[in-house]
Amino acid sequence: MNTFGRIFRQFVSRRLRRGESGNVATIFALTLPIVVGGAGLGVETSYWYYSSLKLQATADAAAYAGALEKIQGSDTATITAAATQSATDNGLGNGTITVHTPPTSGPNTAKKAVEVILNQNLDRMFTSIFTQTKVPEQARAVALIADASKACVLALNKSASQAALFSGSTSVKLTGCSVMSNSSAADAIKVQGSAGLQADCLISVGGVSLNNPVTTTCKSPITQALPASDPFSSLPAPSTSGSCQNVNSGKSTQTIQPGTYCNGMNLNGNVALSSGTYVVQGNLKINAGAVITCAAPCTNGVTIYMTGSNTISMNGNATVTLSAPTSGTYSGVLFYGDRTGNAAQSTFNGTATSSLTGAIYFPKQQVNYLGNFSGANGCTQVVADTIQWSGNSTINQNCSSLGLQDIPAAPSVAIVE
Repeated sequence: MNTFGRIFRQFVSRRLRRGESGNVATIFALTLPIVVGGAGLGVETSYWYYSSLKLQATADAAAYAGALEKIQGSDTATITAAATQSATDNGLGNGTITVHTPPTSGPNTAKKAVEVILNQNLDRMFTSIFTQTKVPEQARAVALIADASKACVLALNKSASQAALFSGSTSVKLTGCSVMSNSSAADAIKVQGSAGLQADCLISVGGVSLNNPVTTTCKSPITQALPASDPFSSLPAPSTSGSCQNVNSGKSTQTIQPGTYCNGMNLNGNVALSSGTYVVQGNLKINAGAVITCAAPCTNGVTIYMTGSNTISMNGNATVTLSAPTSGTYSGVLFYGDRTGNAAQSTFNGTATSSLTGAIYFPKQQVNYLGNFSGANGCTQVVADTIQWSGNSTINQNCSSLGLQDIPAAPSVAIVE
């Protein structure tokens, strides 16, 4: 009996163990999809997180690229193209990009900034057993352009040696503003001879060459800077339509009217320019002894637009007292050179009592500023392809009351959102 009981108990025990093994196998089979799905969700969550970080980095780079293009003065289409190219190069793939400048939301909507919004849809892997919908991801970045200084003298040429040159015995004092050169040359800004220069700072995309010390507010010149944008890049050219007008060079006293001067302007004697815009199709020459003023009442100043590659020649014995408009399209712009012209040189000279109030803008020409004068309250700006300064002048920055706008210099770009 004892032997039979022992055999029976062993038989029952083996049967029970077989039942437990079957139950475990069944439970494992039923829970396997949950285990695999959970593990897959963990893997995919890590993948989605990595993708979101990558998309944000791509958005940051695209906004930065767009801001660099904006600094160059490019239009919205070009800024968008630069941001899009950056995003594509960084692997955006089939994602979409939206570019706004300025941003349409956030704290920088009224500032110089570029906003980039990227969207993409990610495929599922393990979790596709639960749903086939794609996983949407979005990244947004805002690159803000900050200006470290303001310029009164800006050379736009990107490669010229001595793009901004101060020479001879000139003495130039810039109050509240800087000299800026977009040239990458080692001597993009050069001070030579016995020239004296005071400014907030000397700022160059390339280098600075100083044959004698200068006085600056900043500790030392800023080199390898980002280029400054052309502050007048969006300024439209005046219309050249209308009948041709002429100047009577033989008269000793005359008042001339705004309009198109198809044969240029040769000014002698006492000439008063009525307020308005003058389109000069030919050279403008102001001869020795001439006295050029704005005709009373000079309600809103004058703008003189030089078409093509036509130049200005202002004799040192001439007295020229002109001011730019203080409002309207050409507010603050006294002389405007055609940006479609070829390389040329315009020379501004005059007596110590001369006064040119406003911006002298020649994006395709060299400006030779030889006069010992500046504008009312020192409000003269020079923006040109290259600049050679040999006169004695005191230039001030605070000129908004006279219609002039600030010229940003030493811009920097930072991702702020």
